[in-house]
Amino acid sequence: MNKSEVTMNQTNKSAGKYRWSICALLFFATTINYLDRQVLSLTWSDFIAPEFHWTNNDYGNITALFSIFYAVSLLFAGRFVDWLDTKKGFLWAIGIWSFGACLHAFCGIATSGIITGNWFVGFHESRDIINTINDTGMVINVSVSLFIFARFILAIGEAGNFPAAIKTTAEYFPKKDRAFSTSIFNAGATVGALAAPISIPFIAKSFGWEMAFIIIGALGFVWMGFWVFMYEKPEKHKRVSAEELAYIQQDDIADSKLAGYVPETTTKVSFVDCFRYKQTWAFAFGKFMTDGVWWFFLFWTPAYLSSVYGMDSTEAALPLFVLYMITLLSIIGGWLPTYFVEKKGMNPYEGRMKAMLIFAFFPLLALIAQPLGYISYWLPIIIIGISGAAHQSWSANIFTTVGDMFPKKAIATITGIGGLAGGIGSTLINKGSGVLFDYTKETNMHFLGFQGIEAGYFIIFSICAVCYLTGWVVMKSLVPKYAPITDL
Repeated sequence: MNKSEVTMNQTNKSAGKYRWSICALLFFATTINYLDRQVLSLTWSDFIAPEFHWTNNDYGNITALFSIFYAVSLLFAGRFVDWLDTKKGFLWAIGIWSFGACLHAFCGIATSGIITGNWFVGFHESRDIINTINDTGMVINVSVSLFIFARFILAIGEAGNFPAAIKTTAEYFPKKDRAFSTSIFNAGATVGALAAPISIPFIAKSFGWEMAFIIIGALGFVWMGFWVFMYEKPEKHKRVSAEELAYIQQDDIADSKLAGYVPETTTKVSFVDCFRYKQTWAFAFGKFMTDGVWWFFLFWTPAYLSSVYGMDSTEAALPLFVLYMITLLSIIGGWLPTYFVEKKGMNPYEGRMKAMLIFAFFPLLALIAQPLGYISYWLPIIIIGISGAAHQSWSANIFTTVGDMFPKKAIATITGIGGLAGGIGSTLINKGSGVLFDYTKETNMHFLGFQGIEAGYFIIFSICAVCYLTGWVVMKSLVPKYAPITDL
């Protein structure tokens, strides 16, 4: 008997559990993904900026350009994963970004080599050479350009993670479980952000900032070995039982019994076709409004603790650890839609949108983060943690709306389009933050009782607070009811 022919009388209890092993792989890939992008934010202020004479604006330029590279790469990464399919696409993605992560370590050697012509030196020797260069403007321009190039390689590879992971989730989980499985692998972003401040600054302090990039970057190459041996399409995988396959494909089996059912084809989907649907625009707008909030918290919270509270990277390790521990509450965000579907009888889209509305209210707490910061820095840390948990809960659900609405052949492409929109939003907030923070610091600007750089952070926190409700209202207006695409 063919595995896919097993009747749907089989329950989840009798089905196997191998799909959760695949989910675990996605979790570790996402953890590594976020560790790699965090190395710069946790080393630039204490180690890299003093060496290369960077300002907030220099760092803002690097993070903003990374967001642009990542955004544009997401658009093509989705197509790339759909073209190569999941296994090869993911391998290429993590291989490229791991190489890019390690490449950052050699920017100091390359800076001294370009300026002085002396390339055959070690990390310590390159730092000594750079310290003897009187033209700080040259050092800044060359080093920033080299880090931008390394971030470009990193962005190209990292862009493949979420399209490939969302596609894998759609392959291995039925619709009702996708938000939960997505929230689990998406928690890797939180765990990566959690592990970063308690590992990266100490590696950099003990062995040099260069080794932090190399050690963390090498983790991706280890993951590739596990992916090669553990992943295969569920219908072809020897470790996926007939019962588990039936559970995984329950939506396909149920749909096949409906009148007018048209089996999904393997015809490639064009970008033009995707933009014909309001569902694409709803997903893209939701990502545009909210991705930048998470990236702002990820890239700028270490700098916030340094600028406002005078902490170095090791002193900030405990507050950042607590912040991301709070963010782990986001796993509840994957469970809540399942509750609405199974207990309240909602369809998956209705359950997700109701859950997302609930999550959209929590970031409003960011409005009082800076005012409460006068009492203790722990209060904004807790608020940012709650906002981060709300974002990750929101993110798990907005990703799974793609699987609800679109056929599997288009999932990575649509995810890439939304990623592009999110990257544009992230670029705007990261570049704008760098410019604003330098301006408020230099002019000692006053705004609603705050002055200097604290005024800048209050403004950005306030913008972040309202992004989710705005995104939800527009998404709901574009797609008010469950409307899966059947003609793509």
